[in-house]
Amino acid sequence: MSSQDIPEENLPAERAAHEHGRGAVSVADERHPFADPGLPPHEHRIQDVDERAAKRSERTVALLFTVSMLATIGFIASYVAIPVEKIVYVFPIGHINALNFALGLTLGVALFAIGAGAVHWARTLMSDVEVADERHPIEASPETRAKVHADFKQGAKESGIGRRKLIRNTMLGALTLVPLTGVVLLRDLGPLPGTSLRHTLWAKGKRLVNMNTNLPLRPEDVAVGSLTFAMPDGLKEADENFQTEIAKAALMIVRLEPRDIKDKRELDWGHEGIIAFSKICTHVGCPISLYEQQTHHALCPCHQSTFDLSDGARVIFGPAGHALPQLRIGVDSEGYLQALGDFEEPVGPAFWERG
Repeated sequence: MSSQDIPEENLPAERAAHEHGRGAVSVADERHPFADPGLPPHEHRIQDVDERAAKRSERTVALLFTVSMLATIGFIASYVAIPVEKIVYVFPIGHINALNFALGLTLGVALFAIGAGAVHWARTLMSDVEVADERHPIEASPETRAKVHADFKQGAKESGIGRRKLIRNTMLGALTLVPLTGVVLLRDLGPLPGTSLRHTLWAKGKRLVNMNTNLPLRPEDVAVGSLTFAMPDGLKEADENFQTEIAKAALMIVRLEPRDIKDKRELDWGHEGIIAFSKICTHVGCPISLYEQQTHHALCPCHQSTFDLSDGARVIFGPAGHALPQLRIGVDSEGYLQALGDFEEPVGPAFWERG
């Protein structure tokens, strides 16, 4: 602002010296070529002189904070009530996901209302008196620190936060509710697993399907010393949940001479030397794909965990923590291999750390 923009009556040296204190220069000279014009007189707002106007502003600010709280509640209600696949037409945007539109709208209103309420509060009710202060060294003196504390207390007093309880309470309510939007969005990290990690698609009567041919397996399809991979009948690669389900249900089928099977339960749970173990390594979940026919050892290619398929698939080498789960199998009335139930223990890696 130039001196031409300020009425002359606001430029006397006495006013400048009074308002700016020590160091104020009201008249230019050789040492101080720029004069200090001083501050224009403070103009009071209507809220400063009319308590009814101040009350109206207070109610406006409180209304904005209340709108923010209602919008936050609307955000949570939308998240719970609106199906994720619902599509609506909104002019002029067009067809849009209803949930995304509702979440964006309510969160935007909640944040805008808090900001608008704070701005309106500052512009109409907080003190707007101009204060000029001298520059000071970076290191604060005890006097400066005391002044800062005093200014802070004075500012808090002038803000009216202690006296105007309606604004204070609604502001605190709005600021308390808004973070709940972030907490609710944590739900999008995925559905809670529940007991899904403890179960697979295998069930009594479910046929074993060759993963390469997609045909049900008969005992004669599995030769001694061979390795076959199987999945539950009815599971298709085109299914939306195929990867999730196959990661738990993939089977490794081998056929041994019954006399070579050391573990009695393993022999009882198989059929004529055909045994089915989970293909998922119990270390970090890699698919086991290497089989040593002479030793009956299955080797995980990721970290070389080695399992003895002739002795309950126990770990004989590597970082895996426990044996491969075995699936109990038999033959149905049509001569196809079938499961006689689900795995009796969870498949995959580090289950006991997962809960």
